[in-house]
Amino acid sequence: MLYTIPADTPYLRAEPELVTTWAERMGPPPRPGMGLRVGLVWAGNPGFKADQIRSPRLKAFLPLLDVPGVTVFGLQKGAGRQDLETCGPLPPSFTDLGAEIADFADTAAIMENLDLVISSCTAPAHLAGALGRPVWTVLPFAPDWRWLDQGMCTPWYPTMRLFRQDRRGDWAPVVGRVRAALQALARSRPDPIALGFRA
Repeated sequence: MLYTIPADTPYLRAEPELVTTWAERMGPPPRPGMGLRVGLVWAGNPGFKADQIRSPRLKAFLPLLDVPGVTVFGLQKGAGRQDLETCGPLPPSFTDLGAEIADFADTAAIMENLDLVISSCTAPAHLAGALGRPVWTVLPFAPDWRWLDQGMCTPWYPTMRLFRQDRRGDWAPVVGRVRAALQALARSRPDPIALGFRA
């Protein structure tokens, strides 16, 4: 059976020194039960042939930036950072860290200081899954084969939840479902493992 495939995660670890460095940069976390810290990635490498269909871009994700009780940290690198120039002004609940991230070691360390990562189908989503961090990944209508063609979970990453497009190119319903889930999560503030989705 597909979901009996063993997923031995986490199989990557962040460097402890970097985790501490980024914790200081990001400031003290909210008191227990008082809020969530969420990382956001909105675009992949534009050199990938299907990037236009898999990358919602920051504009599509704007409804996630004003959820009460949620602080959002931008983890975006590369060409997708251009969106920051066209989608402003962004709310004070959003902090851009992308310009300070040197490599995946930094990204991994930041993720260890977050409650949740929300990402398009791109490398940081896989990194979060490999680290065993809670991650919600938004998928296009016809996603990469590894995500299969249905379902909210993946055998590769037990802490990942999938949000799929119902119609090609239409991100609004997907982001609406993510926002509703994020609102519920911010209200309930459960144990971190509940942020993922285990089959």
